[in-house]
Amino acid sequence: MDKENELLAISKLVFELTMSGDFSADLDVLLDRLFGILGKYYDLPLEPRGAILLLNPRGKYFQVAQSGMEPSWKSGFQWEAGIFADASISETCRIEDMRIPSASGSASEKSMARLILLPLRIEGQGIGYTALVTPPGYQPDPAQLDFLTDLAHALSGLVNRTLTLETLRVRELELEEARANSIRTLGAAAEYRDSVTGWHIMRMTNIAQAIAKALGLPEPVRELLYIAAPMHDVGKIGIADAILLKPAKLSAEEFEVMKTHTTIGVNILTGNDPLLAAAREIAGSHHERWDGKGYPQGLKGELIPILARVCSVADVFDALTSTRPYKKPWTVEEAAAWIAAQSGKHFDPAVVDAFNRSMPEILRIQALYCDDIIDPKQAVTLPPVERGKEDWVSWNDSLSVGIGTIDEHHRYLFDLINDLFDVVIKKRGSRNVARLIKALDAYAKVHFRAEEMMMARYGFEGIKCQEQQHHAFEEKVQDFYQELHTNPLVAQFDILLYLRSWLVNHIQTEDAKLRSLVSTCVA
Repeated sequence: MDKENELLAISKLVFELTMSGDFSADLDVLLDRLFGILGKYYDLPLEPRGAILLLNPRGKYFQVAQSGMEPSWKSGFQWEAGIFADASISETCRIEDMRIPSASGSASEKSMARLILLPLRIEGQGIGYTALVTPPGYQPDPAQLDFLTDLAHALSGLVNRTLTLETLRVRELELEEARANSIRTLGAAAEYRDSVTGWHIMRMTNIAQAIAKALGLPEPVRELLYIAAPMHDVGKIGIADAILLKPAKLSAEEFEVMKTHTTIGVNILTGNDPLLAAAREIAGSHHERWDGKGYPQGLKGELIPILARVCSVADVFDALTSTRPYKKPWTVEEAAAWIAAQSGKHFDPAVVDAFNRSMPEILRIQALYCDDIIDPKQAVTLPPVERGKEDWVSWNDSLSVGIGTIDEHHRYLFDLINDLFDVVIKKRGSRNVARLIKALDAYAKVHFRAEEMMMARYGFEGIKCQEQQHHAFEEKVQDFYQELHTNPLVAQFDILLYLRSWLVNHIQTEDAKLRSLVSTCVA
């Protein structure tokens, strides 16, 4: 093949690879198309299998895409031998013989294979290789080598396009988060003036999420709910302290003043932004009733916005089961029975049904976001929460530290990690990866601070070591989040390996020592 025809072939190849408008969101698709096109048009003796391997900042290669091969999370194969022990990327195409998972797909079977390694470089900097499997003993002739070199350049551009697209999606999430944080600040201001604890806000928000999921609301709507739900009482910022903080039941006149917090919230949350609109609907309508006897507008039935109907049940349930200056908490059974009795009156019957179906998750939320310092001796018995997903890290009884609430915290962290794993293997994009990393980071902080308060309360000697490890974990997660901005495809696999290794090791070596508090603590 002369140079002119070679360049024409490369141009045609790139054109065919990019015909699919959304191909760059999935490098597996890119490789599948590459093998299909090469096998059809070009005289290269390639087996129909290969992988894209990208470097992390610490010089380790990660298999981020594959065709005709098992993904590394399934095979467990690590690209560490031979040329992959070196983090410097070759300037030219290389031939490498090494043992890789066999073509049979068995994770335990490996066989010798000859690989053509096409260097991937962006603006002169090596980021990894595209590895193509060839028959044993194959050696490209000069014309084929020229073609492969130009193909490496073309693939570098296509991989760069994917990285750029995924990085932009992370940036989009950050812009949304910045906007959401500005709204959350209003909620924090109202919460600061109220006697209600911050845990109520977190419980109510997560209970609303559980109900919305059971109700079948779409994920984008649930995302809006998660951000907007904490704004439900933002209007209380305009209520006088004498009424807002009164440690007794309000008089009829005071209650009329308190009711104005709904309209105050609507006036605060002005704007056409979908997030502001959702927050405004919740703030203005979460005290409406299904039968039309609520306030401020007396809306009835489905005229009440759906997110407000969901938040109404979540807010009332948590208020009933929480301690207030003027009342003792109801039991879960009492509160659930009252909500059921109010179906079709105070509450939307469909939302009440979803509330009942999500009770296992709601009970878990109450245990995870408890107002009180964790009692090491308190038994915690919760119904199982169905997952229905493949686990990256699995809980078993050997991981129990003997403190029920701490075990529930750990199980929830496992679930968050498995949610992240599910997003990664289903290729739902870096935006969702970033969102879950932020959620995991936020809950890890909740867990660590609750654990540290328990240690301090009961005089645990290893508290300083625990605090150091907790902070080191938080910093590491933040590092991975920042790496999403430069190499989002690698960072998502990298953090999964770190999370599984760190959490299991921390539980088995450090948290296991907390078992001593069960026998030594004095309530």
